[in-house]
Amino acid sequence: MKLISRKSITVAAAVAVVGGLSIAAVPSQAASPAHDKASAGSGTAAPALTARQLAELPLTDRHLTKHEKANLAIVLRDYYVAEGSHIDVPTFVNSFTKDGVFNDMVAGQAYRGEALGSVLPYMKSLFSNVHRDLKRITVNGDTVSIELSIQGTFDGQLQAPTGGVVKGNGHKVDAPTADFWYLKNGKVTTFNCFVGYSKMYSDMGVNFDWASAVNQH
Repeated sequence: MKLISRKSITVAAAVAVVGGLSIAAVPSQAASPAHDKASAGSGTAAPALTARQLAELPLTDRHLTKHEKANLAIVLRDYYVAEGSHIDVPTFVNSFTKDGVFNDMVAGQAYRGEALGSVLPYMKSLFSNVHRDLKRITVNGDTVSIELSIQGTFDGQLQAPTGGVVKGNGHKVDAPTADFWYLKNGKVTTFNCFVGYSKMYSDMGVNFDWASAVNQH
């Protein structure tokens, strides 16, 4: 089904509309207890991961230092509090340094300060059951790199760059993604996210009108 008709839509414009789409998603259940030990809403308490929780994660190297385990717990907590069913904007925002930034690298958008939290409810408005399937996790000092897949059902509404609204159609979304978290002293300084938007839009039923783009030249 072609959801946007008679108007061309460029990849750049379409991606910009859903900029920040990768944020609000939940990792494996192993991350939940880490949040339970944290102070929800304040983001001040340091989360912790048990040996059993670590064993259940798809780590590329299980010989992590105490410092690396602490960094991983912070990242997993951020994923958890960004899930649509229990969004906790203050905890997510407070996990960043004052000048911390989330970069949606493909969309070319950056979020700082209060804007860090604005993406979370927006994501829920698109995919109410969004889920993050973690494939591989690599922790190297203050850097946490994750290969994952963003999954969910397109049951919300998407504002089209050409005007109008694309209504949810119940299509399942499974978009490949790569996240890179950089931390310092227990806070996130930079979060760089690379989302496979082409696959995501295809799953949503939105087709790019390449013919119209070619005919413009």
